[in-house]
Amino acid sequence: MAENHPVTLCLWYDKDAEEAANFYAATFPDSHVGAVYHAPGDFPGGKEGDALTVAFTLLGTPCIGLNGGPIFPQTEAFSFQVNTDTQEETDRYWNAIVGNGGKESACGWCKDKWGLNWQITPRVLTGAMANPDAGVRKRAFEAMMTMQKIDIAAIEAAIRGEPVGAA
Repeated sequence: MAENHPVTLCLWYDKDAEEAANFYAATFPDSHVGAVYHAPGDFPGGKEGDALTVAFTLLGTPCIGLNGGPIFPQTEAFSFQVNTDTQEETDRYWNAIVGNGGKESACGWCKDKWGLNWQITPRVLTGAMANPDAGVRKRAFEAMMTMQKIDIAAIEAAIRGEPVGAA
């Protein structure tokens, strides 16, 4: 588990780390919830016996959810980028996050109900953005800028030089 991995992400939650970890484990492959550690005494935002930390793995990455109270809310300065291969996979992750109290944003970004930010990013988009052809990069970028959830067919059309929506 986390002890054997060179790095563990510590994610700050107000009080719902266990709920969040269970949602992530049910939503993403190679994810599961490990140990829940309860506070041995009262702490800011909680009391003795409350879940203090939750060990979980998210897409193979060890994490600790810390119920630290509302002092440090999540920001867009940190996000998980989840690479997808198909529109079905993109839709599934996007809809799970947004449909569970989350919020849509722009350019493939959304926020879960705990405030964590996610980039649900089809590999076709990242490939286009790394394309040596500046025209491909520009067209893919311009198409992406019109989207909330990424539409793979529209990105592929932009790569081919077709107008957005012509796919």
